[in-house]
Amino acid sequence: MMAKIMFKTILVAVDGSPGSHKALDVAVGLQASCKSDVIVLTVYRHHSLLEASMSMVRPEDPLLPDESMRDHAKEIAEKAKSSAIEAGSEAVRAFVKVGPPARTIVKFAEEHDADMIVVGSRGLGDVEGFLLGSVSHKITSLAQCPVLVV
Repeated sequence: MMAKIMFKTILVAVDGSPGSHKALDVAVGLQASCKSDVIVLTVYRHHSLLEASMSMVRPEDPLLPDESMRDHAKEIAEKAKSSAIEAGSEAVRAFVKVGPPARTIVKFAEEHDADMIVVGSRGLGDVEGFLLGSVSHKITSLAQCPVLVV
């Protein structure tokens, strides 16, 4: 007889990319069969003052890069939470963190006792995104819990 695998808390990392949308769909599907909680996490990188001074600032939107990225990350996380709810998720929370993506995701998973991390195989890329292409690979090597790469 096969044992049924149960996850109490599933962390899904989202960055707005098609891969993270697929990861969210998988996490919500797992949630339905495991009756687990889903935590949506969006991570953005901190930009140094040098990067901020060299960035193009739009006159109509004079936010510093970190503020702008944080606001954008909040939008992505909230949109993912709404999508999960629309797909039938009953227990979903969304968070935004700043830091190196892979390490921040793994640390957050540990702090919230996540039983599984679900992540897209590819993020948006260095110029556009929050989760860089090799993040999924780094997460698999750092995480103490199972990682599902979609």
